[in-house]
Amino acid sequence: MDIPKDRFYTKTHEWALPEGDTVLVGITDYAQDALGDVVYVELPQVGRVVEAGEAVAVVESVKTASDIYAPVAGEVVEVNQALEKTPELINQDPYGEGWIFRLRPRDMADLDGLLDAEGYQATLENA
Repeated sequence: MDIPKDRFYTKTHEWALPEGDTVLVGITDYAQDALGDVVYVELPQVGRVVEAGEAVAVVESVKTASDIYAPVAGEVVEVNQALEKTPELINQDPYGEGWIFRLRPRDMADLDGLLDAEGYQATLENA
């Protein structure tokens, strides 16, 4: 299972990749594998202000629907429009083309409260 070391992770299987003053958010390889084939993504509204841990998006698969949570508080500044036509990008490239939304965090230091790759790996091993 792929867990890139260049980003932060949540216990609910989201990843957060800092890029300048924003954070790109998606779900992990583990999460997309557990969901199965993704068939629909409900994207958040650009401009929406969210709190850390708040349900922001929904990913639906052939098995189930799963809420996607904001890893940190902030404002949604962009969504991955490509997922509207090709939601399977989440399965094909969860850490790249399958990103879900971009946040402008209220405070970038909030990322320090998330897991690093090793910490996320440990939560999977202890599950």
